[in-house]
Amino acid sequence: MESTRNKLIEILSNNKDQYISGQDLSEKLQISRSAIWKHMNELKKDGYEIEGKSKKGYRIIQFPNKLSENTIKWGLKTNWLGKEVIHRESVNSTQIIAHDAARDGFPNGTIVVADEQTKGRGRITRSWHSRRDKGMWLSMVLRPEIEPNLAPQLTLLTATVLAEVLESYTNIKPQIKWPNDILVNKRKVAGILTEMQAEQDRIWYVIIGVGLNVNHNEKELSEVIKREATSLKLETNKEWALKEIIQEFLHTFEKSYEYYLENGFSNIKRKWEHYGFKIGQEISIKTFNEEWNAPFLGISEDGALVTKTIDGNTTKLYSAEIDWFR
Repeated sequence: MESTRNKLIEILSNNKDQYISGQDLSEKLQISRSAIWKHMNELKKDGYEIEGKSKKGYRIIQFPNKLSENTIKWGLKTNWLGKEVIHRESVNSTQIIAHDAARDGFPNGTIVVADEQTKGRGRITRSWHSRRDKGMWLSMVLRPEIEPNLAPQLTLLTATVLAEVLESYTNIKPQIKWPNDILVNKRKVAGILTEMQAEQDRIWYVIIGVGLNVNHNEKELSEVIKREATSLKLETNKEWALKEIIQEFLHTFEKSYEYYLENGFSNIKRKWEHYGFKIGQEISIKTFNEEWNAPFLGISEDGALVTKTIDGNTTKLYSAEIDWFR
């Protein structure tokens, strides 16, 4: 069913300046003309504007700008990531839906996409404001054959993918604030949340959630948020197609993830440090019992922040309060 509908969209797309008859479609797809008619109605539900004329046939007038399982899959250039799509208009959190899907046996590469999150989640129980149709609210189900202690590397990998996509697709210059925030002009445009179910020596699944502010204007970011956050629209002064950004992200992620599984973390580390915010500069660090200023030297293989102690010795931090803007 899905492949037939994709073939139908492809035929219509290749003939968008002319009508193609129901008989021709029937012969090309090897299904009945009544089945063609049913597929056309389903496409219309997804937002495709299709014109049908007696004795002439069908043609696409306009492609949809809304998200759905079908529109995300159509034109997606991946081999396995996003081949299973769960789309919802409104959810509490795509992370919760993705956890349920993973436990129910959905395959590696399943994605959950929502138009809106009512209780979007960030790190350390922070909330993420996810307005309807304004951003990429997405979670991925992955089942990597890596040791559980390496899972933090997947957060860093995802950050590099987001940074690369934003730079190549929108021509803005993003930076990654350790460990998982994407900044543009020192304001947050995206965040990443990685959660895992595992045993001591085996990962059952990993859920990577990505929230990207895309088409928010200033009024759609609250006064508190807009001092710290931004959107692609605010930074570029143009609207962006959510479907295209999602597809570009999934395509780039799949390639980077496969390379990582085959070759390890060193290339990801290099990319992360290329985009790293304040690398080589002084930051303010506060732990449970100490507070000091030190240079941010980069990240370690396990994703820790590399800096110096009060005594000047190189050290790794896995958690600390960092003041990046002092």
